[in-house]
Amino acid sequence: VQLQASGGGLVQPGGSLRLSCAASGSIRSINVMGWYRQAPGKQRELVAAITSGGSANYLDSVKGRFTISRENAKNTVYLQMNSLKPEDTAVYYCNADAIRWGRDTPYNYWGQGTQVTVSS
Repeated sequence: VQLQASGGGLVQPGGSLRLSCAASGSIRSINVMGWYRQAPGKQRELVAAITSGGSANYLDSVKGRFTISRENAKNTVYLQMNSLKPEDTAVYYCNADAIRWGRDTPYNYWGQGTQVTVSS
């Protein structure tokens, strides 16, 4: 299973970005998909996660500004980031708990990071 993330970049404070992450491979199902971020010198933290049924949870500092969504048929998760702040600057990683065909146990997979820089 591979996760391919895209959509990062440089944006001014108050701006918006949309991250996408598509999972591919021998995927039977994906329960939770999410986005984490890691800023220099800090631990990786969960930004937002969403179940296959659409239930989402968010890091307190991004509530009201970020929206996570997914297209189950495409095994794709999105993160719409609005009103970006300099403190949102980090490498963002997508993550998925996927069950492969022929298996019954979910495994946790990570995508490559995508840099988000919020600066004037």
